Amino acid sequence: MPLTAPSASSGSVLSLIAADMDQVDAVIARRLQSAVPLVGEVSRYIISAGGKRLRPALLLMVCGSLGYKGDQRFNLAAVVEFIHTATLLHDDVVDESTLRRGRATANESFGNPASVLVGDFLYSRAFQMMLDAGDMRIMEILADATNVIAEGEVLQLMNMHDASLDEEAYLLVIRSKTAKLFEASARLGAVLAGADSRVEQACATFGQALGTAFQVIDDMLDYDGDASEMGKNLGDDLREGKATLPLIAAMQRGSSEQRELIRHAIETGGLTDLDNIVAIVRATGALEATRQAAAAEAQRAMDAARCLPVNAYSAGLLDLAGQLLQRRN
Repeated sequence: MPLTAPSASSGSVLSLIAADMDQVDAVIARRLQSAVPLVGEVSRYIISAGGKRLRPALLLMVCGSLGYKGDQRFNLAAVVEFIHTATLLHDDVVDESTLRRGRATANESFGNPASVLVGDFLYSRAFQMMLDAGDMRIMEILADATNVIAEGEVLQLMNMHDASLDEEAYLLVIRSKTAKLFEASARLGAVLAGADSRVEQACATFGQALGTAFQVIDDMLDYDGDASEMGKNLGDDLREGKATLPLIAAMQRGSSEQRELIRHAIETGGLTDLDNIVAIVRATGALEATRQAAAAEAQRAMDAARCLPVNAYSAGLLDLAGQLLQRRN
């Protein structure tokens, strides 16, 4: 079945789990407590910045679709948010980012050492919380996911300023670095619900495809977004020397002169030609090609979700996949 327009807004979809998210927030607040004041201060700073909370939301919605109502869903939703937050703290240091979600990054406000060390605290606190589930399968999923994410971060670092990167190599990075935690979140919901292996794998596929589509759209918005809506600096990816899909597609479609301009910008991390590069990305159809790649991933997610029981939560998961294509921030 082809991808269809979403039937509800993201707000109405996530309203299904609003009460659950309140419980998750309570767990987060309780488990952020530390005898070291700076740990709590930095942790609360980045978590209070908001964000879409898609990973815990995904876990909760899969649980809802499969009928699981146990309290472990709140604990594990907080775990995946802690892991995600730890990666943000570390990424912003590596990328030398100054703006996230419309305000200064933690490293900009507290310095690199504090950001790295508090990220370590969040990782270790997440592993402490995993023990509460008392399930080796859950431990295995989260330990494997954390390891793959770390590999993806190193792979991305190795690919910096490499203008020869192709779409396959690009997708390998984002499926490791970004999509893996989406995949783990959805898989955890199925495991908590006691689903069979077929449903568990379908949930994992949904999460991976959703996470991939999310990152592809995020990379597209770096050349087609509004900084005030996105809450980050436009052109950050180019400044960091990242050959993301819009640039890869533009180089495939552009003239030799256009390819050379983009190649030089990736290799030097320069923003001098940003306006020209944005114009090239738009003129060559690279944005549409990128959107089509995201649509294919969203369709893959929706196809996987169709094995779930038909209810408001599974309908919400389908809507969530379709809504990614309307993202503006």
